This record gives sequence, structure tokens and C-alpha cells, in this order.
Amino acid sequence: MNIHEHQAKEILRQYNVPTPFGLVAFTAAEIENVAKDLAARNPGGVLVVKAQIHAGGRGKAGGVKVVKSMDEAISAGKNMLGKVLVTHQTGPEGKLVQRVYIEEGSNIKKEYYLSLVMDRQSSRITFIASAEGGMDIEEVAEHSPEKIVKVTVDPATDIQDFHVRKMAYGIGLHGEQVKHFAKVSKALYKAFVETDASQVEINPLIETKEGAFMALDAKFNFDDNGLFRHPDIMEMRDESEEEPLEIEASKFNLNYIKMDGTIGCMVNGAGLAMATMDIIKLYGAEPANFLDVGGGATTERVAEAFRIILSDSNVKGILINIFGGIMRCDVIAQGVVDAAKQRQLNVPVVVRLEGTNAALGKQILEKSGLALIPADDLADAAKKITQQIKSQ
Repeated sequence: MNIHEHQAKEILRQYNVPTPFGLVAFTAAEIENVAKDLAARNPGGVLVVKAQIHAGGRGKAGGVKVVKSMDEAISAGKNMLGKVLVTHQTGPEGKLVQRVYIEEGSNIKKEYYLSLVMDRQSSRITFIASAEGGMDIEEVAEHSPEKIVKVTVDPATDIQDFHVRKMAYGIGLHGEQVKHFAKVSKALYKAFVETDASQVEINPLIETKEGAFMALDAKFNFDDNGLFRHPDIMEMRDESEEEPLEIEASKFNLNYIKMDGTIGCMVNGAGLAMATMDIIKLYGAEPANFLDVGGGATTERVAEAFRIILSDSNVKGILINIFGGIMRCDVIAQGVVDAAKQRQLNVPVVVRLEGTNAALGKQILEKSGLALIPADDLADAAKKITQQIKSQ
């Protein structure tokens, strides 16, 4: 789960990570009130107006404005509110700005990059730091990998001073800078662990001319499996920023991610789902989704999965690839038949069933009277569905 910048900064402040003071507004009237309050706190000071969406690259798309007066802040905020912001992370459809964050300007001396992620390969939390703050870290990694410092933290020891020194010296900090940086990095580590985060990113982390370190921007991603422990964080969820079909799928415990292709996929098992997507691409088409129905799905759950796939207007065909182990092929087949009969089936559907009760599942499909196309194996299934798509 992702949250907005102003929410991320709220969490950081709870862990004593310094951030600029700011307020969020959801309406034009609130923008006026927020701008007046901030101007009164810091008369004549610079203000920064930021569109709040779940995507990076806002500054390049006009979603971040530095202004010098209350009136300019009000004007910039109202211009952003209700605007569709298109960045390199939103895709061409963009995201609607439904809230605006206005904060006090900062006296910036230098910008840095600092983040924490879970490294699945080492099974450790990993710091990523760079002196190239304010830039896309992917761009820095591609063109100047030597400017990125990575430090892994063993969960048995937690963060230690030597971790901090390695990062600090690696990005060119010395003396008092290291002490200030240590406070931020240790607080950030604590926030990461205690909130069950999967990623925390501060870009940029700034050093002010007064020598303080401050999170000028902030991003949190949380492990969905740990959210039951954090009802306060769950309240921060903004479903308007999420894909509606993914929200619908989550209600039925379906692992669904919408993609940009035309072939809908229904598979049991994440690894098999990835292989199915790969072979679709191998045969010259693109998957419309990742969908793992899981090992214990019921007929009703499978029917809902099929309905969700068909709800995507981009889907021109469906590939069902089931290997029956815990999941029985006859349950999948009956769910597909039930869902297809409830909706008008106007796209080709290729079905490959193997494993537990595969023969019974195939009989259910054959007797359904539906135009379902059987496949002998995964390669045969991918070939048939791509041919069906191309012949339309």
C-alpha cells in the first residue's frame, strides 16, 4: 500500500525525522485557509505547493511550485486541484489531483538521496544513499553507479554506527554532518521496521545552510501482509489512487495486478502466472493482467476472478492456465462456466488444465455449450490465444 507525501511526513515526524512544516487542503477554500496560516507563520517566506498523487516526477509535470507570496500559493494550489497530472510514472492517462500540500520553503545547502528497501536476495534491510539527491535514482544508477552507496543491515544487530559511517563517508559527509545524518538514518530505520514498510524513500534529503538534515520529500510503501497490525496506517489508504479492478479483486483475496496488454490471464500460483505472462510475450502478445487465484479458491472465487478479467475493456482474449494440485481443475472449470453464463462471452477463451481432476474439468467445459478452446499444454495455449487475438 502506498500513501501520500503529507502522510509520509506525518509518520516521519512521529519518529523525529525533521520535515518542513506544511498543511494539506482538499478544496479551494481549504487552500486559501492553509496558505493564510502558513504565510502568518512565516511572513515573507517562500512557500512550496505540491500536488498529492501516488506517482513520482511531479515537479517535471508542473505538480510542484515554489512561490513567494500567499496569493501565489493560493493561485498555484487552485490551478493544481482537479487537474490531471501526467508524469513518467502515471502513464498517458495521468492521475487526478484531489489534494494539495503546501509547506514552508527550506534554506537548502545540499541535496542527498536516502532510502530503505527490503533486499529479497540477502533477506536484509538495505540502505541506498547518494550525494545526487533530487534526481531519479534509476538515472544515477545507470549513468553514475559509483555515486550510489548500499549498506545492508543484519536483522540480528539492527543499525549500528559503522553502517551510518559507511553511508555518510560514502556520500561525502564529515564531522558534524555525520552526527546529524546518523540521527536521521537511525530514525528512518526504526520507522521502516516498526511500520512494516517495504520501502521508505527521501528524495531529496537536504542539508540546510544552518547544518540540519531534513526530509524535503518522502515516500512510504507498506507490506500489505503487515497492515493488520497498523489500523492507523490503513486509515491513510486512498482508494481513488488505486486501480478499481485491483481494489475489487482484493475483496475476494485475489492477487490481481492490471497491466497494459490484451490477453487476460487466470492462473493458480504466482510462479506459473509469471511463466504464463512470459510465454504470451514470447508468442508476440502482451498480458492484460497478473492474476493468481491461489491454491484454495472456491467456484465462487474463480467466477469473480473471471468477471474481473472481463471487466477490463482492453481484454481481447483470455488464457486460463491451471495446474491442479491443492486446487482442483473441476472447481476452476465450474467457476469459469458459471461466470461465462452470467456474462455475455464475446472474447475467445483458451483453457489449459492439468493435474488433479483435469479430466473432470475438461468434461465440465465440453458439456457447458460455451465456445471454450481447449489446449494440450502451455505452449499450445499461448499459441492458440495469440492466434485468436491476431485474427480478430
